[in-house]
Amino acid sequence: MDMRNEATHLARGESNRVATAQQAGAEFLTFRLGGEEYGIDILRVQEIRSYEEPTRIANAPSFIKGVVNLRGVIVPVVDLRIKLGCEKVEYNGFTVVIVLNVHGRVVGAVVDSVSDVLELAGDVIKPAPEMSSNMETAFITGIASVGERMLILMDIEAFMSGRDMGLTDSTSQALQ
Repeated sequence: MDMRNEATHLARGESNRVATAQQAGAEFLTFRLGGEEYGIDILRVQEIRSYEEPTRIANAPSFIKGVVNLRGVIVPVVDLRIKLGCEKVEYNGFTVVIVLNVHGRVVGAVVDSVSDVLELAGDVIKPAPEMSSNMETAFITGIASVGERMLILMDIEAFMSGRDMGLTDSTSQALQ
């Protein structure tokens, strides 16, 4: 399959997945990054832990903070605030690590704070707006308005599987 057909195939799969989620509704873990609030599929979340300083890995990108030992499993820790370009990154008592299961791997994601778990009906989830092609927004699956709150819904598995993340190898992605 050439790159254009593969991209079209992936885009159709993404559209179908979002449409299915919109029809059925879903549960999302919501968290804050700077001034924005995000939501991810609760089924990807393994646990939420307080932030502990990871062991740094030499030559890793700045957004990969290092690794931690989680009950015998070495877990890479990604700071979503750095990866998504938040202006200010401060570690405080609210900073947590969301432990995720992504393509069969355990990965930690540092966020400012966790808000709650929301069940969103399909009719409150709107498609993500079209953005210029040079912006990385393929992981945004929709926008939901909940009262005064606006949630950016993201496909954390797609986000963590990006080539620049280096957290999954190409053979495991091809099998998915």
